[in-house]
Amino acid sequence: MSQLSNRTLFTGDNLPILRGMNSESVDLIYLDPPFNSNKTYSAPIGSEAAGAAFKDSWTLDDIDAEWHGQIADEHPGLYKVIDGAGAAHSKGMQAYLIMMGVRMIEMQRILRPTGSIYLHCDDVAGAYLKTMMDAIWGAGAYRNEITWQRQSAHSDGAGFGRVADTIYFYGSKINKDSVRVPLSEQQAKAYSKQDDKGRFTVGDMSAKGLTGGGYNYDFHGHFGPWRYPEARARELDAAGRVYIPANGGVPRLKRYLHEHKGIAPGSMWTDIPPVQSHSKERTGYPTQKPLSLLERIIRASSNEGDYVFDPFCGCATTLVAAEKLSRKWGGGADLSDLAVKLVKQRIKRELGGLLFDVIHRTDIPTRTDQGKLPHYRSHAHRLYGEQEGHCKACGTHFPFRVMHVDHIVPQSQGGGDEYGNLQMLCSGCNARKGTGSHEQLLAYLRADGILRR
Repeated sequence: MSQLSNRTLFTGDNLPILRGMNSESVDLIYLDPPFNSNKTYSAPIGSEAAGAAFKDSWTLDDIDAEWHGQIADEHPGLYKVIDGAGAAHSKGMQAYLIMMGVRMIEMQRILRPTGSIYLHCDDVAGAYLKTMMDAIWGAGAYRNEITWQRQSAHSDGAGFGRVADTIYFYGSKINKDSVRVPLSEQQAKAYSKQDDKGRFTVGDMSAKGLTGGGYNYDFHGHFGPWRYPEARARELDAAGRVYIPANGGVPRLKRYLHEHKGIAPGSMWTDIPPVQSHSKERTGYPTQKPLSLLERIIRASSNEGDYVFDPFCGCATTLVAAEKLSRKWGGGADLSDLAVKLVKQRIKRELGGLLFDVIHRTDIPTRTDQGKLPHYRSHAHRLYGEQEGHCKACGTHFPFRVMHVDHIVPQSQGGGDEYGNLQMLCSGCNARKGTGSHEQLLAYLRADGILRR
């Protein structure tokens, strides 16, 4: 099995899964993570998603201390954003952003330089998530803040009704032609004139006021400047594309409604309704998003054959949309085996039959983009020298024979054998750490009075 096979659905904590994926292996990431809404969501009994539930509230007790340490060591700018959110908002917000931060670091690593990421959120944590993305991807990668209007009215006692979500888009430019939508009825009213070719409106042929001037010649009794060379203007006239006002005014160019390619959406998306209670695509999943929303995103920022990844796949809307649009998909990490059942049911129902196997993996992938790494213990002497013989945990100096090479991020959590993930511990600290994280070991040592708090 290849490192990142098509139609692969992982179940389990998505952080070690992300850590085990090759760098620059994904073309598009869409994520609809928990919003830090301080709510508990569950699907109704009898629905396809019955049994799906999650608690969307966060405290520092929910956070592995190793995550905070990694951010502080590797991304000082990101650390300042998160630390500031804790002071400005709450410790709960700080905990939520730590959870998101370590995962976003890995998402940036696995995304190709030509790739894009769309993060779906609401106004609870949106401003902080935007600043975090600036810190990780760089402000220059920012493209849009998209507002998706998910309902027309909502009552909020303390303020104006919340009727929209936010989607932050970072990365490559969009393919606008792939997401054009037909003109609205109101927009089509501008095509109010009619001839034997259909409804049309008129546009300028005159070049007056345009930078660079135009072409000067006599055309239907009017002397330029004109936008088109004379030969082209005569061709348009012969083809019946020139409109002459009844009062003998300046000739205009006919633009037909049936030739309009549609318009590319702006950053305000009001034309995609939420999943309705009677909709065939409804699964009952608490935070399900409509297929048409994901189809627009996938069309805009990927091509057929590209790899789409959703680290918080929920009821697999991203995966189904990717399959419909002939994209490869993988990841889709979810904490519940229910996701496997849902994706199979939805593909069978919405794509006319299950013609392939969904690869379900509960293991952690192993990176294959680093070449053949030497055995991690071969770094023992180098590490011992760099640490000057001191244990990386308790700080005590020991002879080489009682020191052990240890993985900072455990292999069980996606840590690899690369040199930057290795350290030397004394026998006592190594035994105490076991398969836990380095920060958990430090917490044990503080509790026992070996380290100062």
